[in-house]
Amino acid sequence: MKQEIPYKIYLEEKEMPRQWYNVRADMKKKPAPLLNPETQKPITLDELSGVFCRELARQELDDVTPYFDIPEEIRNFYKMYRPSPLVRAYCLEEKLGTPAHIYYKFEGNNTSGSHKLNSAIAQAFYAKKQGLKGVTTETGAGQWGKALSMACAYLDLDCQVYMVKCSYEQKPFRREVMRTYGAKVTPSPSMETEVGRRINAEFPGTSGSLGCAISEAVEAAVSQEGYRYVLGSVLAQVLLHQSVIGLETKAALDKYSVKADTIIGCAGGGSNLGGLISPFVGQMLRGEASYDIIAVEPASCPSLTRGVYAYDFCDTGKVCPLAKMYTLGSGFIPSASHAGGLRYHGMSSTVSELYDQGLLTARSVEQTEVFKAAQMFAKVEGILPAPESSHAIKVAIDEAMKCRETGEEKNIVFGLTGTGYFDMVAYQRFNDGEMQDYIPTDEELKKAVSQLPKVEG
Repeated sequence: MKQEIPYKIYLEEKEMPRQWYNVRADMKKKPAPLLNPETQKPITLDELSGVFCRELARQELDDVTPYFDIPEEIRNFYKMYRPSPLVRAYCLEEKLGTPAHIYYKFEGNNTSGSHKLNSAIAQAFYAKKQGLKGVTTETGAGQWGKALSMACAYLDLDCQVYMVKCSYEQKPFRREVMRTYGAKVTPSPSMETEVGRRINAEFPGTSGSLGCAISEAVEAAVSQEGYRYVLGSVLAQVLLHQSVIGLETKAALDKYSVKADTIIGCAGGGSNLGGLISPFVGQMLRGEASYDIIAVEPASCPSLTRGVYAYDFCDTGKVCPLAKMYTLGSGFIPSASHAGGLRYHGMSSTVSELYDQGLLTARSVEQTEVFKAAQMFAKVEGILPAPESSHAIKVAIDEAMKCRETGEEKNIVFGLTGTGYFDMVAYQRFNDGEMQDYIPTDEELKKAVSQLPKVEG
C-alpha cells in the first residue's frame, strides 16, 4: 500500500542537522579562489580576517572539509524555528490539474521572515566569540538586515545596516523591524562613507544596488575598531550555513521515500539556492543520484543567463576581493522598478562553477509573471510569498504544467525562502497594473562587462 504524504512533513528536533555540509569538498574542479585585488594572488587567511571574523574566513577558504560541526549555541538558537516544514502543495496541484507532486521547503516561519536567519546567527555567534563590538552589513529587500538585527540583538552586538536605497524607501516596515531590534539602518549609497560619496557623484540620483551597499558596509567595518563585515549571500561560508535547508529537505523526503526529480530555487547571490541544492548536488558529484536543478533569476538582473564567467569585484566601489563568477559587471545597477531583492550583479562562485559544469540550468523570468504566480500561490496555499521566492514558484508552476501535458508524475521541490508581508508596495503596484518588466539591453550589459578587471592567468 502506497504511503500517504501529509500536508506538512515535520522532522523531530533530534533530526535537525548537527553539521553543515560543504559541497565544495565533493567538487573535483573547485571554485576559483578569491583574489587580492592589488596583488591578484589568492587571498590569505590573514588578509581575509581583516574584513571577516577569523573563523568565518577559515570557513570561506576551506574547500576540502565536507562537514563542519554546528556549535551547540547555534543549534539551540535554531531550535526556536527549526526544523522548518516541507509542505506538499496539494491545493496548488489540484488548481493546476497536474499529476506532478509539488513540495516546498518553507523558511518563513520565523520573525525575520526568511531563510537568512540560518547564517545570520552563525556569523553573529563567531563575531561575539571573537570579542568584537559589532558588525556591518548590506541588505537588499531587507530580509538579511532583519535577520542580522535579530541575531545581533540576541547576542548583544551592535549592528549597522546599509540598505539599498530603493528598498529603504519601498519597504519601510522591514526597515523599522531592524530598528526595533536595535540596528542602525542607512540608505545606500549614502554620504556617510567615502565610497558612498564617490558612487553618488558618479551616478547622481541612483537608486542603489547590493554592490553599492556592500562597498559602504566594508568601509564602515574596516574603519571602526572592533567591527567586522558580514554578508548574507554569495560567499561560500553563507552557502555552508544555509545547507541546513537542503539537509532537512532531503531528510524529510527520505522519511517518506520520496525522490525529487526537479529542484528549483530563486537565485540572486546564491544563498537560498546553494543551501537548498547542496546535499543533492553532493549526491550528483559522488555519482549517487541525478536531479534536474533549476536556478531562477529575474530578467532585470540575469547574471547566469546573460552574464559572463570571469573575475570581478564583489562590490560597486571595488574595495572587496575579486571573485570568479557569472557577472554582469560590478558597475551594473538594476532598474529600481524591480520589486525583489535579487539585485546582485554576480552569482556565488560555488553556484557559478556548478552551473559552468552543467550540474544545474538557469532561467530568467519577468516580474509581472512572477507576481501572477505569487498571487495564484497565495490564493490556493494561504501564504503570501516573498517576491524572491515567487521566482521559484513561477518556474515550479511551469514545470507542473508540462507534467499536465505529458502525464508525468514528477516530484517537484522548490524553496519558499520567505514571506512577502512587508513587500506590499510591490504587490500594490502589481494590483494597480503599474508594475513594469524591465529587461536590460545587450548594449547596457556590454558596457557593464567591458569594465571588468583584467586578471592575468
